[in-house]
Amino acid sequence: MDEVYFPPRELAVMSVLWRLGSATVSDVRDALRDEDLAYTSVLSALQTLEEKGYVRHEAEGRAYRYFPLVEAERAGGSALARIRDSIFHGSAERMFAQLVSDRSLGRAELERMRKLLAKRLGDKR
Repeated sequence: MDEVYFPPRELAVMSVLWRLGSATVSDVRDALRDEDLAYTSVLSALQTLEEKGYVRHEAEGRAYRYFPLVEAERAGGSALARIRDSIFHGSAERMFAQLVSDRSLGRAELERMRKLLAKRLGDKR
């Protein structure tokens, strides 16, 4: 699997596309209003993402609608691998321990995580 890496601005734009499924430049800009980005900054990020092969566009009236070509899970896997390697010195166990020690995780979410582990281990629980 090829490494997928998004700098912060590109990640913010991709996050909007993943959440909405597709978007125009104006849609992305509106979704990122807290960042107060100029229209041209959003357009530039989308054009860069398209050059990299991560999005495509279709004409929609006078605007373009952009669609993600890479799944969030693929980008997430690459990001987690970088975090595991750089922060947790390659230890998935240390990274997992940090994750599950988060007191904001509810019991239901922890139970779902337990089921995922059991399934991965082949446990029939």
